[in-house]
Amino acid sequence: MKFERKSGVLLHPTSLPGKYGIGTIGKAAYDFVDWLALGGQTLWQVLPLGPTGYGDSPYASFSTYAGNPLLIDLEMLVEKGWAPSSVLKTPDYIKKTGNVDFGAVVWWKMPVLNECASYFAANANDEDKKLYKDFCKSKANWLNNFAVFMSIKQYYDKKAAEEKPANSMWHSYWEKSLARCEKEAVAKWEKEHKDTIEQLKIIQFFFDFQWNALKTYANNKGVSLIGDIPIFVAPDSADVWSNQKLFQLDKDGKPNCVAGVPPDYFCATGQLWGNPLYDWDAMKAEKYQWWINRIKRVYELTDVLRIDHFRGFEAYWSVPATEETAINGKWIKGPGLDLFNAIKKKLGDIPVIAEDLGVITDEVAKLRDDCNFPGMKVLQFAFSPEEAKEHGMVNYFQPHMFNTSNCVMYTGTHDNDTMQGWLENAGAEQLVLVANYIEGKELSEEKARALVKTGQLRKDMIKSCLASTASFAVIPLQDILGTDNSGRMNQPATTGCNWTWRFAQNQLKEKDAQWLKFLSDLYGRNLK
Repeated sequence: MKFERKSGVLLHPTSLPGKYGIGTIGKAAYDFVDWLALGGQTLWQVLPLGPTGYGDSPYASFSTYAGNPLLIDLEMLVEKGWAPSSVLKTPDYIKKTGNVDFGAVVWWKMPVLNECASYFAANANDEDKKLYKDFCKSKANWLNNFAVFMSIKQYYDKKAAEEKPANSMWHSYWEKSLARCEKEAVAKWEKEHKDTIEQLKIIQFFFDFQWNALKTYANNKGVSLIGDIPIFVAPDSADVWSNQKLFQLDKDGKPNCVAGVPPDYFCATGQLWGNPLYDWDAMKAEKYQWWINRIKRVYELTDVLRIDHFRGFEAYWSVPATEETAINGKWIKGPGLDLFNAIKKKLGDIPVIAEDLGVITDEVAKLRDDCNFPGMKVLQFAFSPEEAKEHGMVNYFQPHMFNTSNCVMYTGTHDNDTMQGWLENAGAEQLVLVANYIEGKELSEEKARALVKTGQLRKDMIKSCLASTASFAVIPLQDILGTDNSGRMNQPATTGCNWTWRFAQNQLKEKDAQWLKFLSDLYGRNLK
């Protein structure tokens, strides 16, 4: 699919400001849409929206279909009459500003959401109850499996809190018949825990209702939402538990091999993600219906889809589950074009961005191009002094070297330093290379450092991105605000310190919106 020429901003909703410890899809999200519209930006890219598990990563969700309950806005629930006003009172340990403390937020907010769900069940009017019933009916292909999975998980996590090791999977500590998702055992569980399961469904209804209202508002303002899904799903998820035959698991549900990537730019030992791998023969036997349902769900929530680690569809890095690093893996052929033909047959020409970074072979590029999906260009990857010495300025991440406009240009992604942080930490040789290219004149290191200090080089990097021939140009909000590496969202192959960045409401300046609008108008990204 060929994209129109547009520009926008990358920001996950957890990074929005607010007094409840984490960004939500309430007023601050609407204010952000207004700021995007003021700035002539027509794209808002988010990270995966699912409920996060171990490590708080949106790329390791308990469900590829469900929404993250932590994004639900409590004030809007109270305004709708779906929750009592008492839920708005926060304990002292919930930070009103600053980065997200996920442990504190989860500890406080999840019981509050359970209270809200019970209140809704007891007090909702007939019209709202019908909305909820219609939601349950329309999401029946995933909602019950998710709610049952989470109810079992919560029960066993609480029961075995002192006995099970951290980050244990369901197959290691649940009762075996439940772990194997045996029909009779699951039906018995549903009957005995129907109130908890109902609460979990209502919470998902809250998310869906609020997100759809926000999406409608954004679309009416001319802003399209770019969603994101990882190619693989989390091992500790309803997706794996309820579809075990579709994954490479043993009879007890344990992975035989897991996903990762070989040594690369980010990590010398590769990245061992630990996701169970798909049984693509089993997927094909079911005409890839699981994937079709998954993609369809994303388009209920967003307008465009970015698929993370697209190269894994051509060949994926398979690592024995007993390995401690990803070094001893091997490439295994994936489903290739067969999968996307099946998706296209059911869903039509869907707008997809292929994350094609990393080890990209001719076969991967051919698959991307056969699907006619735009790939990604990252400006931070465009400046290697070693490459420049050997080949001159012919790096294919540089705007003057694009061989197609059917791509999406980023200054950086959630996995990179912020642009300001990257420039501040650049070595002398690299920084001069960047400055000479971006400014179009020969500069000394001293003058280049001065441009970094004032923020001018960062701004000119953004200008270069917007001026490029790429159909879409997307800038992380941190790069617009000039945030240093304290605003980095993720450091690959690390846990415990990621995904926490939030901006303050007073950082969203009208002058920055006007600057973005000027550039987007200047470079033809606001054509009507």
